[in-house]
Amino acid sequence: MVKGISLMEANNMLAYIQSHGYIVLFLSMFFGIVGIPAPEESLLFLVGMLISHEQLHFIKSLLFATVGATVGMVAAYVAGYTFGSPFLFKCGHYIGVNRRRFRYAYRQFRKHGKLFILFGYYLPGVRQISPYMAGVVRFPFPLFLLLSFFGSLVWISLFLCLGKFLGEKLHIPLHVIPFIALFFFVLFIGGMYMNKKRKNT
Repeated sequence: MVKGISLMEANNMLAYIQSHGYIVLFLSMFFGIVGIPAPEESLLFLVGMLISHEQLHFIKSLLFATVGATVGMVAAYVAGYTFGSPFLFKCGHYIGVNRRRFRYAYRQFRKHGKLFILFGYYLPGVRQISPYMAGVVRFPFPLFLLLSFFGSLVWISLFLCLGKFLGEKLHIPLHVIPFIALFFFVLFIGGMYMNKKRKNT
């Protein structure tokens, strides 16, 4: 009976992912970039596993995720450009930025802004602050957009391909994948709680 319920729940989750997976992927990438907590890498990895089972399409997943991340980068850039450093001083604690970190990030971004935008995706925290900082320092928007799109494309492709590769090599049953997703989500929530607790001590 328990096994039957578990399989039924797994099938329901898979049906939901098949129907709304691309939109969820877009929104998760967008929210993760602007600073609203979202399990970006683990979600991309799991989507890659679903791609290996032909539940989602690789090109569509890559497109929706890349556009979501790029739109998030542009939104954060516009916020930084429009409201400047006072905005980060007021709201920066949501993405882990205080005055000391802001001054350090400001100096580093002035020197290595291109690298921050292009490779910041691989470092949680850096990918959240880099588009805001790009707006604050008035980084040229056409170059910012190009680097943001290319950087997100490579970052997202890496995790999708890794999930797809492991999904094919490990032969993980399809009905098990939703429970792996649940496991990653619990880890994500636990990590957020521990990080918040550490900051408060």
